Amino acid sequence: MKTLSRFLLTTFIAASTLPAQNFHYPRARTVDVVDNFHGTTVADPYRWMEQEDDPELKAWIEKQNELTFGYVRNIPARERFKERLQALWNYPRYSVPFRRGKRTFFSKNDGLQNQSVLYMQDGLDGEARVVIDPNKLSDDGTIALGSQSYTRDGSLLAYGLSKSGSDWQEIRVRDLNTGRDYDEVLQWCKFAALAWTHDNRGFFYNRFPDPATTAKEEQSYNMKVYWHELGKPQLTDRLVYERLDAKELGFHPFITDDGQYLVLHVWKGTDTENRIYYRETAGTGNFVRLLDEADAAYQFIENIGPVFYFNTTLEAPRGRIIAIDVNKPARQHWKEIIPQQSEPIAFARVINDQFVVAYLKDARHDLRIFTVDGKPVREISLPTVGTIAGISGERKDTMMFFGFTSFLYPTTIFQYDFKSNQTALFRKSELKFDPSGYETKQVFYQSKDGTRIPMFLTHKRGLVLDGTNPTLLFGYGGFNAELLPSFSVSRIAWLEQGGVFAVANLRGGGEYGEEWHRAGMLEKKQNVFDDFIAAAEWLIANKYTKSSRLAIQGGSNGGLLVAASMLQRPDLFGAVVCQVPVADMLRYHRFTIGRYWTGEYGNAETNPEHFKFMIKYSPLHNVKKGVAYPPTIITTADHDDRVVPAHSMKFAATLQANDAGKNPILLRVETKAGHGGGKPISKLIEELADVLAFVVKALDVPIM
Repeated sequence: MKTLSRFLLTTFIAASTLPAQNFHYPRARTVDVVDNFHGTTVADPYRWMEQEDDPELKAWIEKQNELTFGYVRNIPARERFKERLQALWNYPRYSVPFRRGKRTFFSKNDGLQNQSVLYMQDGLDGEARVVIDPNKLSDDGTIALGSQSYTRDGSLLAYGLSKSGSDWQEIRVRDLNTGRDYDEVLQWCKFAALAWTHDNRGFFYNRFPDPATTAKEEQSYNMKVYWHELGKPQLTDRLVYERLDAKELGFHPFITDDGQYLVLHVWKGTDTENRIYYRETAGTGNFVRLLDEADAAYQFIENIGPVFYFNTTLEAPRGRIIAIDVNKPARQHWKEIIPQQSEPIAFARVINDQFVVAYLKDARHDLRIFTVDGKPVREISLPTVGTIAGISGERKDTMMFFGFTSFLYPTTIFQYDFKSNQTALFRKSELKFDPSGYETKQVFYQSKDGTRIPMFLTHKRGLVLDGTNPTLLFGYGGFNAELLPSFSVSRIAWLEQGGVFAVANLRGGGEYGEEWHRAGMLEKKQNVFDDFIAAAEWLIANKYTKSSRLAIQGGSNGGLLVAASMLQRPDLFGAVVCQVPVADMLRYHRFTIGRYWTGEYGNAETNPEHFKFMIKYSPLHNVKKGVAYPPTIITTADHDDRVVPAHSMKFAATLQANDAGKNPILLRVETKAGHGGGKPISKLIEELADVLAFVVKALDVPIM
């Protein structure tokens, strides 16, 4: 889940400012289903909602949407927010450019295009030409460009297309000289990695078995690696690697920059520990299991001949860089190149025959350069406290590009010249927004057990600390994912109304390395909720806000976070925005790729010790009858095949059936969309306008 995209800013609602009223929710049928977990019986009255094609469920969803849209779209501020979001979003946005052969590639969105367009040009100054415009592939922008792999000379592109936000992709191949696609279409690819050989004959790729030949519960198992020869149908693809003895393993193939080695990054779900296998690219022999103990994280950085460089957490929870000569792979021959520092390594590259390493310093990036033998060279100055949002450059390049962003700093592209040691602006943001009237600062607070937690606060300059400011507290806290400063035009719409935006860097994330991550997973998951609750208490104690004006927001694992926190402390929060949440902690592993997360959450079905701590916080199983929960909006999408919609639907039905009835508990189900990735901008604007309107009505925020 770390690769998952960060979740879109919606907003929040407060209980005390809403007039007392009863909400008449669509009736949800209950069934007599009871499971036995290691001697404890647990009812599941909405089990039938797991059947996505059930006509009764579809009718219930339609009624839920009628209730939600009928409520929010009668709020006068709704159209004003929509207009403001359209205006803010309407500026050109670029990705970090990268080079293949003599060509430079980048993506660009003119402003309100549903999907960004892929371009290429000769060098850095040539005329930009469209490679793929996903907006022309559907009328509503619901086909998105996914995985991409270019031949080394920049003449061929293998690319994936995703429909309606699904994780599944179809892989096609485009001749970049003619602009035409080859006939073949590769199916059954999810989390696809595509690795071209340097002779352009074809590429290695990973895929699952044809779902039509596999039981539904087995469709996220048995990933295999194949070789695809250019111009041939998929039926002729040759099986390269599989592990019949370990069906839960996944494989990401890549070829080293020198073309010599085919390497497999071998992973098990979202576990941070992984394995590394390799063989000669031109060979057909067995793979060498270079690292096969899954005892740490090993991120391949580069190779120089037979020497492989890795960023690893082995004996270094904050990361260190080591070298392994594959001709002498025994551990006594490993060399430490850059030892563990006080800050964790976020990522490392080799550019200009030097290590470019990003470190995490209190949840922000520092960028440093080292020689290839590990000697410090210099630190690259960054514009402000913020985040490296993409970087490009190869081992022999003397120039690199990187994107930079922060809460008030739109993503801007810079180029760095290794010869002159100079950083220059490459592409400036054209957003029509003046950040000078706003500020970001970082504070630190104590959690329940005394742990020091960082939090970023962004708001208008001169904010009066009178305890009345509407405040949105955002969190995630899981899967070793860091919440770093980032820019969002949708967040600006909130700040313009006098809102405070707070980001708490909770345990479970990767802000301070693997120890920080492990302090918020499995039996220690409650630490994450405690950290979040303590952030809310700090904001109130320091007179930024009060409970009735404090909203919490999170998506996916963050949806679990806000749901569990709200259930544990309904008195503390004025509103909840719960996006695509993992809500049924006892059955999550049974749906799509849920089994990937058992290393993070546990498995209540097979492990009685896991059940004991998971049942205590599972949102679906901790709703209490007759409690007046804060106004809550739960969002999901009908094509979410990562966190299936059943989580949101069962949770919403349970809340609606048990809530005291004074505050709205709304469910919003988007159509032709998934977990969030690839969602068209038109759908994003509609969703944000809905939620923002709901928020300002609930919080009684005057529209400026």
